[in-house]
Amino acid sequence: MKPSPFIERVRSELRTRHYSLRTEKTYLYWIRHFILFNDKRHPEVLGNAEIEGFLSYLAVYRKVSAATQNQALCAIVFLYRYIIEREIEDLQYGFAKRPKNVPTVLAPAEISAILNQLRGKYWLITALLYGCGFRIHEALSLRIKDIDLQNKSIYIFRGKGAKDRYTLLPAALISPIQQQMAVAQQIHQTDLAEGYGSTSIARPCTENMVSR
Repeated sequence: MKPSPFIERVRSELRTRHYSLRTEKTYLYWIRHFILFNDKRHPEVLGNAEIEGFLSYLAVYRKVSAATQNQALCAIVFLYRYIIEREIEDLQYGFAKRPKNVPTVLAPAEISAILNQLRGKYWLITALLYGCGFRIHEALSLRIKDIDLQNKSIYIFRGKGAKDRYTLLPAALISPIQQQMAVAQQIHQTDLAEGYGSTSIARPCTENMVSR
């Protein structure tokens, strides 16, 4: 199904303003949902009543979390500010307060018990999450060229907040990573032999290592 010109205009604006791909997908989802909720009427003819009705529906009937409510509101604010070019004023609905919870920290024995139940790529991804402090999308988008085995460090490209950073690589993960690199190289060479995969091996590791 071909996306509507209006949605493509929103997508273009998001990319022009360098929003992350995850934010783009989230905003487009809520903007589409907002339009469908209001019987596919164009946002230009909608106002505070329709916005408040949509947000109330999410809170009361969908029972979404405070974080999800705020995502939806951010998407709508972006829509009106940059696409409709109209500020939302006097909205009888503010950002929901997120509950402050004490984070749950697993003990080393609990981590070992989890890792003992995993094998192969799933073990390595989980070990990276724990040993390197990765977020899940950072582990899944890890690239071979970002791993410095000699200096035991990993370069994280466009992490949370679109910020780059370095993290330490535990010595215990060097050998498993080298094994996965060999698998990635083998897949790459097979793709080349079959007429595919002409891109650089520097693409995301997990795209090579995990998808098969």
